[in-house]
Amino acid sequence: MVDVPDVAPAIRATAMACDANPYGKIFVGWLMGQMALAAGSVASRHCGGRAPVVAADGFSFTAPVEIGDEVSFYAEIVGTGRTSMTVAVAVWRRDRHGEGSALAADGRFTLVSMGADDRPRPLQDMV
Repeated sequence: MVDVPDVAPAIRATAMACDANPYGKIFVGWLMGQMALAAGSVASRHCGGRAPVVAADGFSFTAPVEIGDEVSFYAEIVGTGRTSMTVAVAVWRRDRHGEGSALAADGRFTLVSMGADDRPRPLQDMV
């Protein structure tokens, strides 16, 4: 059994009706967008600047997210290259009126540290 991480999430959101399909489940695209935001938050703090997503892979969607669920996005850097960072993101959903929670999704993003000239900037050149 996997437990909810014992750290603060990178971001947290409430799943709204506008993000749901006709069956009341949240669209995977919304989850992926929020996951990218969480990855970007962690990566930009790490490199001290802009860090756009250049790749995404390894996604698994394991539990549906319902309208009204509190959704927490946990992100951590799991690898670095010369200019790139790989960020793993785990998504946990919690019942709005209770403590029931489940791992809803996970995946990895590759982001690149960018300089003021909009060109990749080596991580060792961080400000």
